[in-house]
Amino acid sequence: MKQERIIIENVAPQLQGGAFFIKRIVGEIVTVTADVLGDGHDILQAELCYKQEHAREWQTERLHHLKNDSYTASFQVEKQGFYTYKIRGWMDNALNWQHGIDAKITDGQQVNSELLDGIQYLDAIKTKASKEHKKFLTEAKAAFDDLKRYEEACKMAVSDELHGIFKDNPTRKHASESGELQVYVDRKKAGFSTWYEFFPRSAAREEGQHGTFKDCERLLPRIADMGFDTVYFPPIHPIGEVNRKGKNNATHAKEGDTGVPWAIGSKKGGHKSIHPELGDEESFRHLIKKANDHGLEIALDLAFQAAPDNPYLTEHEAWFKKRPDGTMQYAENPPKKYQDIVNFYWEGPEYKKMWQELLSVALHWIDFGVKIFRVDNPHTKPFYFWNWFIAEIKKEHPDVLFLAEAFSRPKVMQQLAKQGYTQSYTYFTWRTSKHELITYMTELTQTKQKEYYRPNFWPNTPDINPWHLQHANESQHIIRYALAATMSGNIGLYGPVYEFMQSEPVEGKEEYLNSEKYQVRHWDWTHDNRLMHLIKRMNFIRREHAALQQTNNIRFCTVHNEALLAFYKWDEAHNNELLIVISLDPHQSQSGYVQLPLEELKIYAGYHLHVRDLVTSNQYTWYDEWNFVELHPDLPFHIFQIHK
Repeated sequence: MKQERIIIENVAPQLQGGAFFIKRIVGEIVTVTADVLGDGHDILQAELCYKQEHAREWQTERLHHLKNDSYTASFQVEKQGFYTYKIRGWMDNALNWQHGIDAKITDGQQVNSELLDGIQYLDAIKTKASKEHKKFLTEAKAAFDDLKRYEEACKMAVSDELHGIFKDNPTRKHASESGELQVYVDRKKAGFSTWYEFFPRSAAREEGQHGTFKDCERLLPRIADMGFDTVYFPPIHPIGEVNRKGKNNATHAKEGDTGVPWAIGSKKGGHKSIHPELGDEESFRHLIKKANDHGLEIALDLAFQAAPDNPYLTEHEAWFKKRPDGTMQYAENPPKKYQDIVNFYWEGPEYKKMWQELLSVALHWIDFGVKIFRVDNPHTKPFYFWNWFIAEIKKEHPDVLFLAEAFSRPKVMQQLAKQGYTQSYTYFTWRTSKHELITYMTELTQTKQKEYYRPNFWPNTPDINPWHLQHANESQHIIRYALAATMSGNIGLYGPVYEFMQSEPVEGKEEYLNSEKYQVRHWDWTHDNRLMHLIKRMNFIRREHAALQQTNNIRFCTVHNEALLAFYKWDEAHNNELLIVISLDPHQSQSGYVQLPLEELKIYAGYHLHVRDLVTSNQYTWYDEWNFVELHPDLPFHIFQIHK
């Protein structure tokens, strides 16, 4: 049986009663709400308690009443790792006594007995009060106990000073507490990153040559100059020779065909080895150092699958599943077939040893200085494996980030994020209409997903040549990158194909013709075009403006034209405010009137607003709530900085 009188319900944010943690970035705010209620009319108090995982003491913030027994308070996360938070509530007898005596004095009643009753509350907090407050409490106690000082005692009893002392020094007698919840705090790049993907083997200067890590070093200044901060490589390991795929996914490779990098392993090594034509371990370490010198991080592909001639198949036969006829089962995703890949057997008898070995693969590359992994097809591996795997790595390497490449069902993608993935690919790649974009962004930013699912918007990938980019003009490429760059804090680009607008498809499929997945390509890395300049400008605008360095602060604005999308973005302090307008029409000019979000801007109709286009530097003064904009396919977007 409990003497507690406080009920605490509906604590938010939380995921499934605390089964999973929410996520934040260093420096961000966690705003907590809860329903706190007690019996009768007594005064209750409640506070938010929180601490970093290595802290001994709880810190507290008093909850503020909103309405209908709902309360809120916030705290800032300042370090990486886990924070724990909970709600504590209690009936505050001291404040309740003060409230009662105040009402009686106001009503003209004698309160001699009430003053004597109040002494117990003074005594209860005297030992923990400050030196200055102790002096006040001593004087108050003397006055409460002296009939000759009645008037003075009454004034002291209802004073703001005593109210403040009671509030700052609660006894918390018979306090109730909610369950403990957790938030995991990542470094800044978890919430703001700009990825550039290319195949190292396609980095050579001369056509017909296989690229090397040294060739990749030559490209780093170019990539950094374009404003990217993360360079992502598909697998860099030896490629299987058994069942090797040929160009354009041919079932049988011809002499000289280089195979698919995701078919990992051969007699030359496996997941802890480097493809010999790319270089050796020393050259890879040197590449990582050079990247860091340019402000770039190298992200590696983590693909837990094997080519049929991967050493694992002979060293650990029980880690793979065979057909009844004794042959090895290759990977399939009907109707797709991956004859050059064999999946690990996750239900096999030696799964624990296999888990430990796969963990060692990641740790091997972390020792090289790799802090970011893009994980291939994580939805085809057990959720509980990822929960264990990511948690094990984070214990010693909190800087390591994981991007889930899972274009799967919504709840599957969300589950991976709950299990610990830092970032996730999204359906943005296929969202094209105004309605689709608004609906999807609203889902990501205004539901519980905002607490744990960090989207990374990619207009294209080596696997996906979306219909709207096939044979698309320059304007369409600009539009798709502008949408990604302004709506999401994390974005990525499969670089050379996009920059050079090489969007020829395999007929009837969302796949690239002559895909780099199956062959070495040669690119003229000195090529220059307008799209590349605009990508660079957008990337640097993102770096300069905190409003674009997050995803959840977005408010769509009304504009009565289905081809125009307008939205307002801001930073936490509202010191950086932007209005973005993007045309979704790559062929014709579009115009309309955009309604300003006056409430969010904290301005009123008739207020003069000055805006500056961050791409063209053109400046405008707007006098009305509705303002005219017109966009041409040559420059189909505005990024306006708002100056009040």
